[in-house]
Amino acid sequence: MGFDRRFTQARQTWSLSLLLFFISFISTPSPEAGAAGGQAVELLHHRLAVELIPAEHRLIASDRLALKVVGSLSEPVVFSLHPSLRVTRLSERRGQDVRPVPFTVQPSQGGSGPAQEPIQRVAVKLGDVTAGQVVVLEWNYEGPVNDPPREPRHLRFVTPSETAGHIGNEGVYLSGETYWYPAPPRSLATYELQVTTPEGWEAVTHGRQTRRQTSGGVKQTVTAEWAVTAPTEALTLVANRFVKAEREWRDRAGSRIEIATYLFPEDAHLAQEYLEASARYLDAYAELLGPYPFPKFAVVENFFASGLGIPSFTLLGSGVVKRHYVQPFALGHEIVHSWIGNWVLNDVEEGNWVEGLTTYLANYYYDELTGKQEQAREQRRMMLLGYAVYVRPDEDYPVARFRHKTDQRDNAIGYQKAAMVFHQLRREVGEQAFWSGLRRLVTERGGAYATWRDLERIFSAAGGKDLRWFFRQWVEEAGAPSLALVEARVQPAESAGSAGGPFAVTARVVQQGRPYRLRLPVSVTMADGLSQTVDLEMDGPERMLSVTLPARPVGLRLDPDFDLFRRLPRERIPPMLNLFVTDRQRALIVPEGGAETERAPYRELGEQVASREKDMQLVTRETPAPETGSALVLGGPGLNRAAAWAVRGCGDLVRLAPDRFTVEGKTYEGSGMALLVTCRRPDRPEGVVSLFYGLTPQAAAKVARLLFFYGWQSYLVFRDGTIVARGDFPPAADELEVRFEAVKGER
Repeated sequence: MGFDRRFTQARQTWSLSLLLFFISFISTPSPEAGAAGGQAVELLHHRLAVELIPAEHRLIASDRLALKVVGSLSEPVVFSLHPSLRVTRLSERRGQDVRPVPFTVQPSQGGSGPAQEPIQRVAVKLGDVTAGQVVVLEWNYEGPVNDPPREPRHLRFVTPSETAGHIGNEGVYLSGETYWYPAPPRSLATYELQVTTPEGWEAVTHGRQTRRQTSGGVKQTVTAEWAVTAPTEALTLVANRFVKAEREWRDRAGSRIEIATYLFPEDAHLAQEYLEASARYLDAYAELLGPYPFPKFAVVENFFASGLGIPSFTLLGSGVVKRHYVQPFALGHEIVHSWIGNWVLNDVEEGNWVEGLTTYLANYYYDELTGKQEQAREQRRMMLLGYAVYVRPDEDYPVARFRHKTDQRDNAIGYQKAAMVFHQLRREVGEQAFWSGLRRLVTERGGAYATWRDLERIFSAAGGKDLRWFFRQWVEEAGAPSLALVEARVQPAESAGSAGGPFAVTARVVQQGRPYRLRLPVSVTMADGLSQTVDLEMDGPERMLSVTLPARPVGLRLDPDFDLFRRLPRERIPPMLNLFVTDRQRALIVPEGGAETERAPYRELGEQVASREKDMQLVTRETPAPETGSALVLGGPGLNRAAAWAVRGCGDLVRLAPDRFTVEGKTYEGSGMALLVTCRRPDRPEGVVSLFYGLTPQAAAKVARLLFFYGWQSYLVFRDGTIVARGDFPPAADELEVRFEAVKGER
């Protein structure tokens, strides 16, 4: 998933002397931060005090904001603020002297990010200032923030609920997209935050909690103070009725880090599982990437669907918390973001490299790190599958253009292809250079922005070679190599003029379309069961391969373990639901037989599909079956006349009956059984037909709601909604593999 971007006036009692001391400590930031948003000022530090009033959807806030003048300041400084927040007072403090500062509110403009909410622009005219001077502005503002989370508008794609920020009885979520405190664009600052909530509530933000107290009186409140010493591009504040659990973790240098969970009372029993998993991933990634850069790591439960990595904590929707979200691709992914994305920052306008690298380290490499080589291979295969299914050649774009994930094509390019780019980089520079380059990246760019060009510079230095060609080919240009193996043959080594073994294999490898510079793994299997793998260097449209072997070869395969990022032809992918989903011509065939109660779960699913997929053809008794493309058939024998046609392309692998079905020779019976199966279309093999049906309406209903999340296998068998079997049917002949017959004259 992704990483996020971005009091009461009475009780503002923190001393000015402490603030000025802090400013003097941080007033020389990294030059990479630059002037905020191109303005002649640089934001240094926020001292925020905020009171949250969930019952009224309101906040009352003050911000003592320190900024440094870095150039000629002839124009007003423009700050962004949520459009519902009203500035009640704005002053400049110079020593003990406080004077009002004139400001104007500009018309709201469109926001950034998925929410696209309007933004209020506050233009502040500073007095006489000179370059190098630190200016302290004191803001007081208040107002409602009330954008209840909305369900994502995707049928088959997991995205967070959509909101620009919300304060309510169900919870508080204020992020960079909320603009809940004043800041110029693209500012990196440190923070102190005092937050007051109703009794029974806990607030969580970046950094470390330094103080917490409960007030007396009729209306009790809780006030917590937080220190955020790592430069942050946007501060996120959440609050709810949390139960906190914590433990201490120490890195190899002996630094003490707080690991915590903030869970809802009904999920508090899961705290130990999340604490132990967090410590396990921190151990692994601190070894790879260097010391953990924050004073805490917390798992925080959210009142709406989310999976966000935020500096020093992750914000997980309640639904995923309940589902034990502790896998490497889940909690491990969010912990890797602590280094990659939340410490080394991503300049999205220059391209998002963070999600690809995080995906590589968490979703993929943790399997390799823990010795699960078959799972690691399967992850590489799935990355290539995702690209093949969701990125057609005419819809491709370069990795360098990826900014945010909004659909599966973005996911396939910005996460999966980009992850495989780092796998290619690792193979190109070698193990030692790759891992030392990653540690150098974290050390050099921690607390600052990094771009693809920074990565090119760092890994070129680590590997001792110019990688301009590599980043141009894999990052700046769209596409992927398409390979074919032709004219493969085996003969005695003497007749081939080779030495070193009794047999020689020769083959011609062809790149179809634009040629790439490649390091192509080639594996030859021999009759004695052993295999030999070599890397074939290619930089043109074709290359001859010649390998001498000590035993008779029986087969040759290009890239058997999916180490090379390449395009898999759609027609040679095992049939699966996702091929139907991404076909440009799709038809939905709904049931018309049987009783209404039997058709009900399919009718509801069909209505959901038709309402979200406007370009899909609906096939009924009166309309003919589609002549081209792919189809989804809902309902089995006795309900849908197309059920038998749907599985004809699977031959003997699938047999259907109203009270049972057989897949790959195994028969399934019983009221709880359901089947999702996809076959190549019998009359047009370039398309697929997916069939979904349950042996009872209840069995179908338990699967129907999540049907489109099961799109990667040829078949899945469910019992009472739980998967009990899955698998892939073999694709058509593979152009990257050849089997050899016995060689004439073989010894």
